Amino acid sequence: MELSNKTRETISQIASGDIGYISKAVTCAIKTLDEIVQDESLPEAVRNKAAFAAANLHLSDHED
Repeated sequence: MELSNKTRETISQIASGDIGYISKAVTCAIKTLDEIVQDESLPEAVRNKAAFAAANLHLSDHED
């Protein structure tokens, strides 16, 4: 999977201990995506993509 430079940088910071690791990563991702969905300053297309991703994560069988 190709990740953005910002995401790779954040991975490095988590791995090095510079910033905290979230053990409930799926819950964190769903909450973050839902915040994006609720941000009316963002384009509707971005909000729709975030809603789709959040819904799929919520319905997945993965549990934190």
